Amino acid sequence: MARARVISITNQKGGVGKTTTSVNLAASMAQENKRVLLVDLDPQGNATMGVGIEKTELEVSVYDALMDPSEAKSHITISEVAGFDVLPSNADLTAAEVHLLQLDDKERRLKKVLAEVSHYYDYVFIDCPPSLNMLTLNALVASDSVIIPMQCEYYALEGLSALLNTINQVQAHVNEDLEIEGILRTMYDPRNRLSLEVSRQLFNHFPDKVYRTVIPRNVRLAEAPSHGVPVLLHDKHSSGSKAYMALAGEIIRKQ
Repeated sequence: MARARVISITNQKGGVGKTTTSVNLAASMAQENKRVLLVDLDPQGNATMGVGIEKTELEVSVYDALMDPSEAKSHITISEVAGFDVLPSNADLTAAEVHLLQLDDKERRLKKVLAEVSHYYDYVFIDCPPSLNMLTLNALVASDSVIIPMQCEYYALEGLSALLNTINQVQAHVNEDLEIEGILRTMYDPRNRLSLEVSRQLFNHFPDKVYRTVIPRNVRLAEAPSHGVPVLLHDKHSSGSKAYMALAGEIIRKQ
């Protein structure tokens, strides 16, 4: 049986829309009748909460899966509201950093977890923490590719350069097949001259990697997490919802 395409959603810079993209892209793919697993690899557990799962009430989480990959299937939770499966996260994951460092295969634990379950899915999306740590390294080692959400602002290209160096290091040493799935412009305002200038530079440097779809600044998109649902279920007619559906279509067509 074919296994899922595993895609990390990462950027070392916080506040660029990683979790928003993880949750809403997963929901949009589920809407397209794709079988989806969302892995919340951030100890803050925002993606978990964003699909209606109460992180403080979890009996098992992605932490347990990382400690015992053979039991991964039993640690998956179904998000009833969002319509896809989740490996949820909570503060327990903070301890994983310390425990992983003591293991021989510390950077390959998530890869082992997904080897147990990925054949059940078409896509696995990994919401990474906003830093380069052992959890993010696990995500990059386990992934086929990376989606990089970024705001079109002054320091964005500098941050992108650092992230690309990290990806190159991972390719060189632990996952030679890792590739950039795409660069996603988030919180985009076409009236802003800086947005247009950074966009132009992105297309110059990465002509084949920048998604045509842009994610706009959108009130409904910002509201949805407080309701514990993807924006598609909060307001499917909003510009944010339409943008993530368009992104899902763009990714499907590229496969």
